[in-house]
Amino acid sequence: MKIAVFVEKNPVTGKLRDVSGELCAKASSMAEPFRGEVIGMFAGDTLPEDYRTLFAAGLNRLISFRDNRLVHSHTIALKNIIEKIIRREDPDIVLFGATSLGREVAPLISSSLGAGLTADCTHLYIDDYKNKGKILYQMRPAFGGNILATIISPESRPVMSTVREGVMKVPENVSKHPVNTESFDMVLQDNWFANEFLNSLPKERKVNFNRSDIIVAGGAGVGSKENFKLLKDLADMLGAELGGSRAAVDSGYIDKSRQIGQTGAVVRPKLYLAFGISGSIQHRAGMDESSKIIAVNSDPRAPIFDISHFGIVEDLRTVIPVMMRYLKEDMNG
Repeated sequence: MKIAVFVEKNPVTGKLRDVSGELCAKASSMAEPFRGEVIGMFAGDTLPEDYRTLFAAGLNRLISFRDNRLVHSHTIALKNIIEKIIRREDPDIVLFGATSLGREVAPLISSSLGAGLTADCTHLYIDDYKNKGKILYQMRPAFGGNILATIISPESRPVMSTVREGVMKVPENVSKHPVNTESFDMVLQDNWFANEFLNSLPKERKVNFNRSDIIVAGGAGVGSKENFKLLKDLADMLGAELGGSRAAVDSGYIDKSRQIGQTGAVVRPKLYLAFGISGSIQHRAGMDESSKIIAVNSDPRAPIFDISHFGIVEDLRTVIPVMMRYLKEDMNG
């Protein structure tokens, strides 16, 4: 089995996008039982500064095409280069990050190859399918995140997927490989560079859950924006990031940029504090790999208690002040 990963560089920092390492680790875990190979495909002006970390994440080979004209992401040029690499390498599976660039390039390549493409996947695994042998199963949210759909392409090769950033965890025991890079050569056509880039400006991210070891999150059960201020005060005291469920976002209690769950961010903090969150499957899929989960809910039958390490059946307006009082006492020695 051979799995190819589209490797992306952040044009502002010059470093890898996180999703590239995540996909290499996931591809390695899927290919390892079959003694398969994971190859990276990169096209740009220069390699990412930290490209060697991909081999620590399980990459076997990195194939790169470098040209100064690719300092900006010219979609048609990238499409033709990556497609050429895919045709030469003939992988069984091709993975792209569900970034703006990945979502642009992947459909063009899949259309040209006549290959199946599943967008915005949150889970991938290899399993048997009838008489087709081992195939890729791809899971993604559907119908506005109300269900999880499992999609297969048994008649298609390669099978292609775009995968959300942050959903694939890089395991500590991933197989590490020596650095092995090779250059790819082809002639670029002038008409592949139809766009003229005048300037590039970095987009500020309002929220970066990956940088916080603690997340304080609230759901519809918080009841109001005013009650969410209690959560914000607790988060500030803990040095935590504030998040919310989709129900809280839909209720107008918290901004959508802070949504956690299947249709929001996928998080894995050391501590996840869930207040007034019922624990729907969509929300749990976005936080159930947290190291420690503490749930506070007035409903003892709330599904969130099924996955929490500690549960408190009580009104959050009673619990949070007590938590904050003990935190203050601890801080004051």
